[in-house]
Amino acid sequence: MNRQQLFDNILKKRSFLCVGLDTDLTKIPKHLLKYENPVVEFNKQIIEATAEYCVSFKPNTAFYESRGVQGWQDLQQTMDLIPSDIFTIADAKRGDIGNTSEMYARAFFNKKESGFDFDSITVAPYMGIDSVSPFLNFENKWVILLALTSNNGSKDFQFSLVNAEERLYEKVIKQAHTWANADRLMFVVGATRASELEVIRNIAPDNFLLVPGVGAQGGSLQEVAQYGMNDKCGLLVNSSRGIIYASNGEDFAEKARVEAKKLRDEMDILLDKYLR
Repeated sequence: MNRQQLFDNILKKRSFLCVGLDTDLTKIPKHLLKYENPVVEFNKQIIEATAEYCVSFKPNTAFYESRGVQGWQDLQQTMDLIPSDIFTIADAKRGDIGNTSEMYARAFFNKKESGFDFDSITVAPYMGIDSVSPFLNFENKWVILLALTSNNGSKDFQFSLVNAEERLYEKVIKQAHTWANADRLMFVVGATRASELEVIRNIAPDNFLLVPGVGAQGGSLQEVAQYGMNDKCGLLVNSSRGIIYASNGEDFAEKARVEAKKLRDEMDILLDKYLR
């Protein structure tokens, strides 16, 4: 899916919502444990309930990797359930030296070898171009580079000054533009860092931003849209726990649908207000 196709889908659905499939076997409704594969059944019902209101699904791979072979199989079956017109993100936060990153890229992008065919993957930039270019070598695939995250520990490094006027996260974004353009490169920017979005938009006016932290982490959707939206929307706002765990009862899918629709309805208004 290219940038124009993603934008077209945003306009069609009046939504820039990404639903995080951070499925924890210990948190899903107990009645699902009777199924042969509870995680896949949970994901299936969540996908069916929310696909109408979102443009992206983002499995956090740690929730699947932690369960070994069964977890990888659950992830593959989950991917098969996602409609083809929805943008998929492997939230894997990979980043290593070139030959290792090449193997990671093949794991998530080469369906013939691994069974996976994600549209994009989150990548840690700390090791520089060596760790990023193997993912960019796959045509029509996206790198979503960690830039300014919403966790408290982000202050340890990301706001450090690299010179008198430039912080580390700004350096990352600027340097990344020498590796790829806005048609292949997105950035992760936490919703709880909305005050920095104006700075980021000055550095990266055209790139899509993946924005976690709305909902359970307290980020403001209004502020994210106000300071982060560009002329192609340029935002994928993720909600995970606030949607998929809206209920732990038998009505979990319906409650997830309600929460996804609520966010979509807010996004519809914000698209009219800020799309420029």
